[in-house]
Amino acid sequence: NQGGEQHLCFGNVKVNPHTFEAWVGVQKVDLSRKEFDFLLYFMQRPNHLISKSMLAEAIWGDHFDDIDNYDFISAQIKNLRKRLAAWGANIVIVAVYGMGYKLVEN
Repeated sequence: NQGGEQHLCFGNVKVNPHTFEAWVGVQKVDLSRKEFDFLLYFMQRPNHLISKSMLAEAIWGDHFDDIDNYDFISAQIKNLRKRLAAWGANIVIVAVYGMGYKLVEN
């Protein structure tokens, strides 16, 4: 029982969208707000292909038109991948060449 709190779980990773907290197993992990936003977006759509433009719109909303390239997204994904791996997460964000990204169990 999760005590009525709403957590999203995938693999051994759990996030709480209300408190902006994330765990790998029982270990609470530190994420920047943007990293958390990315992780949450993927956790809400496990095994679904997500394009860079969908990610940009979800994370930045109306301001995403100001982004002239998606290098920032690639950098955030790379950082998040490193962190998940370092913490022993059994999920990974994979690139689907020319299409976008997908969160899958490792």
